[in-house]
Amino acid sequence: MAAAPVWSVDPRTGKQREQVAVEATAQEVDAAVRAAHEARGSLADRTVRSAFLRTAADKLQAAKDQLVEAADAETALGPVRLTGELARTCYQLRAFADIVDEGAFLDVVINHPDDTATPPIPDLRRYKVPLGVVAVYSASNFPFAFSVAGGDTASALAAGCPVVVKAHPDHPGLSELVAHVLRTAAAEHDIPAGVVGLVHGFEAGIELIKHPLVAAAGFTGSVRGGRALFDAAAARPVPVPFHGELGSLNPVVITEAAAAERAEAIGTGLAGSMTLGVGQFCVKPGLVLVPSGAAGDGLVKSLTDAVSDTEAGVLLDHRMRDNFIAGVAERAELPDVESPVTPGAGGEHTVSAGFLSVAAEKLTSEGAYDLLLEECFGPVTVVARYDDDAQARAVLSRLPGNLTATVHLSAEEAAGEGRGAEILAELTPLAGRVLVNGWPTGVAVAPAQHHGGPYPATTSTSTSVGGTAIERWLRPVVYQGAPEALLPAELRDDNPLGLPRRFNGALER
Repeated sequence: MAAAPVWSVDPRTGKQREQVAVEATAQEVDAAVRAAHEARGSLADRTVRSAFLRTAADKLQAAKDQLVEAADAETALGPVRLTGELARTCYQLRAFADIVDEGAFLDVVINHPDDTATPPIPDLRRYKVPLGVVAVYSASNFPFAFSVAGGDTASALAAGCPVVVKAHPDHPGLSELVAHVLRTAAAEHDIPAGVVGLVHGFEAGIELIKHPLVAAAGFTGSVRGGRALFDAAAARPVPVPFHGELGSLNPVVITEAAAAERAEAIGTGLAGSMTLGVGQFCVKPGLVLVPSGAAGDGLVKSLTDAVSDTEAGVLLDHRMRDNFIAGVAERAELPDVESPVTPGAGGEHTVSAGFLSVAAEKLTSEGAYDLLLEECFGPVTVVARYDDDAQARAVLSRLPGNLTATVHLSAEEAAGEGRGAEILAELTPLAGRVLVNGWPTGVAVAPAQHHGGPYPATTSTSTSVGGTAIERWLRPVVYQGAPEALLPAELRDDNPLGLPRRFNGALER
C-alpha cells in the first residue's frame, strides 16, 4: 500500500496548498532511527557539538525570510510573531552551545579513596553521559521554538543525542525546510545527516516511540495524545523516559485588595494574556478567581471592554477551530454560566475571543461544572467569582497540576502584609512556575526558567525550556577503581578539559 500524502494546508481557508511529503512507513521510521543511532559518535566531541549548534542558529537566521513565509502560510501566526519566535529559537541553540562549552551539565564528581571513612570510600568518579536517540514530537502552536529545531531538539543535541522528529501536521512544509537547514549545518562539521531525522504521519509517531533504539522522547501537545504516547513508552519491553507537556489551566488568583487597587490594569492585562496569539499558548490563563463585590465588578468591566475590542483571529487549523467552538458552547450551556463577551465563531474561518463567568461555589465540588476546570484551547477564559478566601481555596484544592499559577496582590500584600505568602504557599504545589503580579504568557529562555509542572501539565519533573532541559537526555554513570589511563578525559585528576567539578568534596571552577 502506498504511503498517504502529506499536504500543506492554509488555515485561513482550510484548503490544501501543496503536497509536501508522504507519511513515513514503518520501514522508513526504522531507517531514520538507525541512521540517528549511527550518528551518535559524531556528537561525542563537545567542541564539535557546540559549533554545530551555533552554525545551525546562523543558518536558520540567514534563511529567516523563507522560513517565516513558509511558517505563516501554514500557521497564520503572522510574520511579526514568527520572526520573534525564530529569533528565540536561534538564541536557544546558541545558549545550549554555551552550556556545552562550559561543561557543568556533565556534573563531574570525583572522590579519592578514604579508608578512614565508615564504610571506607573507594575511588569513585561520576559524570553524565547521553542516553541515545531522542524522539521529538513537534507542537502545533510553536512551529519554530517547539518543533524541528526547538528546545527538545536543541537540548538533546547539546547532550550528545541525535534526534528523530515527528513533524506536526500543521506545518509539514516548514518542518522539511528546517530539517534541511539543520542537516546542512551538520555537514559543515562532518556530522552525518541522520543526526536529525524527520518523519511524518500519525502511525509514524507510534512506530517511533516503540522503536528499540529510541532511548527517550519529548512531546508537546494534548493530554489525550501525550498520554497515549506516555503509556506506549512505559509499555515497551524496555521502557524509556517520556518527557511530555500535555495541558494546563494556569489558574490566576486576584485578591480583593489587588482588585480594589488596580482593577482596570488587571482586567486589561488579563485580556491581553488570554487572547495573545488567539489564545493558542500552553500558558494561557484559563481560570481566574475574582472577588465578588464592587472591586471585582470593576475588573470584570475592564476585562469586558478589552476583550470586546479584540479582533477575530485564525486558529492553527480547522480541527482546533471546531473543537474551540464546540468547547465554549458546551461550557456556556451549563446552568448559571454567563457570557459577558461570547466566545465562538467569528467568521467562516475565524474565532472571536470571549470569557465565561460563574460563581466559584459551583466549582467547589465534583459535578458538571468540572468542565470549566479543563483547558479549552483558544481565546477564552473562565472568571470564577468567589465570596471569601475559603471559597477560593476550595476551588484551588480541586485543580490538577499546571505549568503556571499566578496571584495578583496589592502593594501592601506584596510587601508582606496580609495573605500574600500564604497564597504563594497554596499555589506552589499546583505549578512549576508561580507568578506574582504578572501574566504567564511569555516563557523566558533563561538558566533559571522552569517550564513544567505536576501531571497533567507534564509527565516528569523536568523542564522543556531553559538550560536545565539538557538534563532530560543524560544519565549518570560512576567508575569505581578504574585506572587513570582508562578513564574518560572528563574524569581524570589533571582535568585536561578544564571542567567545573566537585573534587574530593570541594567545588572547583
